[in-house]
Amino acid sequence: MNSSKYQAVLAQNLQASVRKLKMKFTFQHDNDTSKSTKSWLRPKIINVLEWPSQSPDLNPIEHLWGYLKRAVHRRCPRNLTDLEPFCKEEWKNIVTSRCAMLIDVYPKRLSAVIKSKGSSTKY
Repeated sequence: MNSSKYQAVLAQNLQASVRKLKMKFTFQHDNDTSKSTKSWLRPKIINVLEWPSQSPDLNPIEHLWGYLKRAVHRRCPRNLTDLEPFCKEEWKNIVTSRCAMLIDVYPKRLSAVIKSKGSSTKY
């Protein structure tokens, strides 16, 4: 995905979420982004978490994406026509307990990353 597409996704989704939430939050992304995206974010008054690029995946959603990718892969989509409904169906099949587990294990994951001084962990 190039920076203009990423900015379009942010414009469509992030800003809408900000308006709906009406609360203070910090946006996290991998910070391996272009200067134009950083410039795009700056005037939007979106607090962005300082996050080194190439850092361990501490964001629980990254692990959920991995789960979704494996579930879709098991269904062997042959083309994009297969892929879209498979993704939607598998997304609907994710149980809330999986999401809760990813949040619950976060303190252990964070401790492991601190202990390894940012190197790889079993997570």
